[in-house]
Amino acid sequence: MRVPSCLIKLSSTLLVASFALTVAAVPVDSAELLVLTPDNFDPTISQGVWFIEHFSPYCGHCRKFLPTWKQLAEEYGSMADPGIHLAQVNCAVHGDLCTQHGVTGYPQMNLYRNGQFVESYMQSRAYDLLNAYISSKAELTSAPEPALPPAADREVAREKVVAQDDLNPNGAVLSLTDKTFRQTVEEGHVFVKFFAPWCGHCKKLAPTWTQLAGQMQHKLTIAEVNCEEHNALCRAEGVTGFPMLMYYSGDGGDKMEYTSGRKLEQLKAFADKVSGPAVQQIKYDEFEERVAEHPVFYLLLHPAYGSQSSNDVLEAAKVLFGSPPVYVSTSRLFYEDLTLDPDSTALLAFKDHDAAPAAVYNLPSVLATSGEKELLVNWLLRNRLPSSVELDSDNFQEVMNAPHHPLVVLVATPSSQLSGTAARVQKIARQWKDAKGDASVTFALMDADKWGKWLKSMYGVKADADGEPKVVVADHSRLLYYDVDQAGERIKLTPSSMFSAVNGALSGSTRPKHSENMVERMARYLNGKLTDIEWLVTTYPWRTAFFFASGLALVVFIFKRLVFDQESRDYQMRKADRLD
Repeated sequence: MRVPSCLIKLSSTLLVASFALTVAAVPVDSAELLVLTPDNFDPTISQGVWFIEHFSPYCGHCRKFLPTWKQLAEEYGSMADPGIHLAQVNCAVHGDLCTQHGVTGYPQMNLYRNGQFVESYMQSRAYDLLNAYISSKAELTSAPEPALPPAADREVAREKVVAQDDLNPNGAVLSLTDKTFRQTVEEGHVFVKFFAPWCGHCKKLAPTWTQLAGQMQHKLTIAEVNCEEHNALCRAEGVTGFPMLMYYSGDGGDKMEYTSGRKLEQLKAFADKVSGPAVQQIKYDEFEERVAEHPVFYLLLHPAYGSQSSNDVLEAAKVLFGSPPVYVSTSRLFYEDLTLDPDSTALLAFKDHDAAPAAVYNLPSVLATSGEKELLVNWLLRNRLPSSVELDSDNFQEVMNAPHHPLVVLVATPSSQLSGTAARVQKIARQWKDAKGDASVTFALMDADKWGKWLKSMYGVKADADGEPKVVVADHSRLLYYDVDQAGERIKLTPSSMFSAVNGALSGSTRPKHSENMVERMARYLNGKLTDIEWLVTTYPWRTAFFFASGLALVVFIFKRLVFDQESRDYQMRKADRLD
């Protein structure tokens, strides 16, 4: 990925121009507003009071906030002596400038006086509060005009305005009820703990959950639901155990169960991912660093003049919940290195710290139908896992119960042979990827000593005296597995044997085995039906009662007809037998 310095110099003009045009290519339009750059930022704010919004065009909160900011900018811009000036900085284009000014999230509004930083605005982004704040910081050069209410009235207004955009303003756990739950999760960016007061694991998690709320202040809502008090709500949300942790993205997005570790640093890492921007800008010279940093990430390339389908990618990326990350660029250098049409829009998946893309999705100018958008979502999900992983308790659910239902090639090996077997698994996984095998296949290494009982009960894998790795292909979503290849031989740790087994599973030419016995499968089926009925009764009680009453009436009607018809026929027969 090294490029000669002369080529970089030759392309610098194109690079600067394409980043400068990014504002017009993305959802947030700031053409009517004053947008500052590294060249004019310092001299512009050197005199007077300046209120600067640092934003990213790929930030959902920024898009929602834009009408409010425009209204404020127009009102203060039309005043003869506003005493304060409003401007913006596009952090997707000028990331270094935003970093220099301590920007850690979007949108972030900083106040400056005579070129010096004063403070960051940390309250709600509601119009009334912003208006009051800006007015209080303005320094008029002439006699002020009574354009705003007195300070006392503004304080009353401040108390009445509900903070809608400032997530977790107090850094505390928010208790949700039947009445507040739905509205809160629909607003999005909510991490919810469903718990029961008598649950020992819940009690153990409680102080960590409180600490997490403090660390995610102004970034992510940390909430909880007491399932003893709100049992119907917990059942409707699919809560099957305590504590259960769910993240809600909002804006019509899905919910995601968090199943990884519950130490503070693990919860914080997840919270940081989902609270960050859906996509991030990347520069050409940062690419190698991103490759080394992430096992999997996506790169969206689109022309500087914009593409509607790039906005569709931003929408589709919500299903990832921040992992893997999505980067975006308009740099011609990427197009040249990857031999792509510079006028095209493409989404690339990079895996296993490899600088060559594992998969490429060429996007049309517009995703016109819901079917096209669904294909894009499916592609993102199918490529979200690395080619090979070491399976443990932290990533088990993420791999085995991934939403795209992957086939997982499990390689169980004794602890003493983990490192050597891991290298062999990685090599075979790369061969599968290089051969353009199905992206929804993941190769996973497991510690046979640690997971021995589970492997035996689920897949019949037993430790042998020879200590050789055991291989099975698991379709965990259906609780099926394959332990032989297409020739009927036990799967070996070789590319030919493993690829034959995977292809047999994908094509249906190999007969699967069940991870459960007949009794367990029947019990699970009946339990599923009972759960469906319980959900129906809970969700639609009146409709259920109507159908039940109608069915009961129909049964009574049929029974009466059968009984009375039979009695009538018997009576007629007895009457016919009488001589008189």
